[in-house]
Amino acid sequence: MEPRLKTYYKETVVPEMMKSMGYKNPYQVPKLVKVVLNAGIGKDNKDAKLIESVQKEIALITGQKPIITRARKSIAGFNLRKGDICGITVTLRGNRMYEFIDRLITVALPRVRDFNGLPVNSTDNRGGYTIGIKEQVIFPEVDYNTIYKVKGMNLSIVTTAKTKEETIIFLRKLGFPIREE
Repeated sequence: MEPRLKTYYKETVVPEMMKSMGYKNPYQVPKLVKVVLNAGIGKDNKDAKLIESVQKEIALITGQKPIITRARKSIAGFNLRKGDICGITVTLRGNRMYEFIDRLITVALPRVRDFNGLPVNSTDNRGGYTIGIKEQVIFPEVDYNTIYKVKGMNLSIVTTAKTKEETIIFLRKLGFPIREE
């Protein structure tokens, strides 16, 4: 069965974008490529229990097993050695990506305390949009009582949009609550 957001994209977003942006071909309309969820470990890279709990929580949130990222080189200022654990990341594509974004928009973001929309300036010039999440408890899959330590994470959404404006318009049409500025 096709995810709800994917169906919405095909049936609603594509025709609206073709009409409003003046595209002649439906393949010109931006589409989602991938979503990358990354949780940095930082100074807690020696804490095996924390690493295991963050890995388990990201797996619960995304429905996919994350990988552990390691330092490529030593940096004395950060007290980091080559091969040390830096973070935990997962890349979502296809139906899992659409289901995750649907849950993010409809369930997780409304649970953020004092939420007044996502910032407009979180986009780059090549169709990417990055969100910082301060607590993993906004996702309903994570049980607050089983959390070892509250950790934040970065969420990067990669699209095929060519400009910042096109990215913002596309994400708003998908349902992202991006602020008007």
